[in-house]
Amino acid sequence: MLGGRARAQLLTQPGTFAVGCNYWASHAGTHMWRDWRPEVIEKDLQQLSENGIKVMRVFPLWPDFQPIHKVYAGEGGVKYIGWANGQPLPPTGVGANGMSEEQLQHFEAFAKLAQKYNIKLVVGLITGWMSGQLYVPSALEGRNILTDPEALVWQQKFITTFVHRLKNQPAILAWDFGNECNVMGKVDNHHQAYVWSAMLAGAIKSADPTRPIVSGMHSLSAEDNAPWRIEDQAATTDVLTTHPYSLWTKYASQDGVNTMRTILHAAAETRLYGDIGGKPALTEETGVMGPMTGGEKEKAAFARTALFSNWAHDCMGTLWWCAYDQLSFAYPPYNYASVEGELGLIKEDRTVKPVLGEFKAFSGFLDQLPFKALPPRKTEAVCILTEGQDTWAVAYTSFVLAKQAGFDFKFQKSGQELAEAPLYLLPSLKGIDPFRKDYWLKLLEKVQAGATLYMSLDDAYLPTFNEPLGVNVTTNAKRRGQLAFAAKLAGKNVKFSTNAERKLSIDPKQATVLAKEADGNPVFVKTAYGKGHIYLLTFPLEQNLTTQTGAFDAGQPAYASLYRELARPLLAERVLTQPNPFVGVTEHAVSDTEKVVVLINYSPTNVSTTAQVKNGWAVAGSLYGPKPSSLSLPLKANDALVLTLRKK
Repeated sequence: MLGGRARAQLLTQPGTFAVGCNYWASHAGTHMWRDWRPEVIEKDLQQLSENGIKVMRVFPLWPDFQPIHKVYAGEGGVKYIGWANGQPLPPTGVGANGMSEEQLQHFEAFAKLAQKYNIKLVVGLITGWMSGQLYVPSALEGRNILTDPEALVWQQKFITTFVHRLKNQPAILAWDFGNECNVMGKVDNHHQAYVWSAMLAGAIKSADPTRPIVSGMHSLSAEDNAPWRIEDQAATTDVLTTHPYSLWTKYASQDGVNTMRTILHAAAETRLYGDIGGKPALTEETGVMGPMTGGEKEKAAFARTALFSNWAHDCMGTLWWCAYDQLSFAYPPYNYASVEGELGLIKEDRTVKPVLGEFKAFSGFLDQLPFKALPPRKTEAVCILTEGQDTWAVAYTSFVLAKQAGFDFKFQKSGQELAEAPLYLLPSLKGIDPFRKDYWLKLLEKVQAGATLYMSLDDAYLPTFNEPLGVNVTTNAKRRGQLAFAAKLAGKNVKFSTNAERKLSIDPKQATVLAKEADGNPVFVKTAYGKGHIYLLTFPLEQNLTTQTGAFDAGQPAYASLYRELARPLLAERVLTQPNPFVGVTEHAVSDTEKVVVLINYSPTNVSTTAQVKNGWAVAGSLYGPKPSSLSLPLKANDALVLTLRKK
């Protein structure tokens, strides 16, 4: 059996990457435990293992493993908790906690099969929600699973029994709260969500302190008043999780599955969780919702690009949903959930789909790397999310803009201890109190010491404005019509029309005007402040682009040139840059004299770009793709190039 430290590294050590899928048995889906066929399951695991799957997320369905029922007496009073046959629970053993001995034995056999085929398991403990159906033991039906005291008691009993019984199985990599448990019921506030999470985490750790706890949630928020907050899950778990499907996530289902914004969804959301929470974050579920959202060729292109993108951005892994198609099952949720039937890597007749070929190829790529963990990517900036704004909308668009501009950042929330960085971004500020005055003054101190600050405004009001910005606001009025933007930035002519709630009439005074609207009023200015600079954009570029379909596709205005303009001095410090906005670049320092550079073509067409290599450095070799013979770099559609560079 692996020691706890060695076993946990795959999900917790930065730069490691888990390649895998979520799993229900090919013959039965969610009925796999009540229709137990180990010979079929073994064929499944053998086929998945042969195709590069090394980690599976699996689910002991709650009512199958804890099949408790209530026996009622007069006037509807509960006489006792028992089994489906009416017999009471025994006073001792696993049955006392309502657990099925038969199903525990099934899971033990399943874990041994996984070990046989070298597949590690992330176990979703309280699986009460799955693919559009709520699954709870009969005795708890009608209760709020997340807040009702009786429901909490039985969940604690489930976890204590299950984890204690299975903790000696070496195939188990981590314990997951369950599948998207925040869908099992409503909470009134984040305090209730925290109590539920802390209760489960305590039960898991008391039974097995050696394995990491994985969140298993989706749709967490960076906003302070949200019921399910990133920081609360970070406080109660070891690994945060995202489930980035374009169909289900706000603002993500606008462009094709094989285009830049859609592919970057996983990296943007996973880095948001990891950076804000200060914990490793895993892309735990992703996929394409059936044949109406993408063809097999396009799904494979999405998978290939997303695997490289998630790896380059330290997303700890990518687990596809799911292993096998579930098209022929006549029971719920498959008989009504229209998008759940054809999401597998493998068809029901065991035909392998092209997406699984991409997973197998990427798994093999990781195996041949000269290092076990990819070094952290270089980040030049901090992107700060603030109160009053739609944090996910602003975070998502800012991430794509920075990627098109050629640099990387880390996320923070206003109020968190301000990280050191040469560039700070305050995108789409909104409201009368986006942050406290002391936080604003700390930011200005960073600028005075030499940092650059960028901010865009969405009807926002700051503690001080005119003096640090070097301007004078003469009037602030509700805007009539759209704002016309035109400028030459980072060597590109940028022209577009956009929305702006307010019109700030500005006397630039000491500021340099970078762009004006049609009447000559400044809309983009740069001001020296101490040893640093402040850039001001008087409209919410990021928020506006969030709902603009195709905003990051070919033929659109070069919106990212605004970001590239303010990051130009920092880009000059990279060992390799290139100008194509659809090619993302991350830089990873192996040592002071060797770096890995990952170039990813996020577009569905072949491209050729020209690399600029920093003086004193040279391309030494390629870890993926052909080693270039010159600085002209061809990249296939939705593919990558992984280069090593060494100092001369």
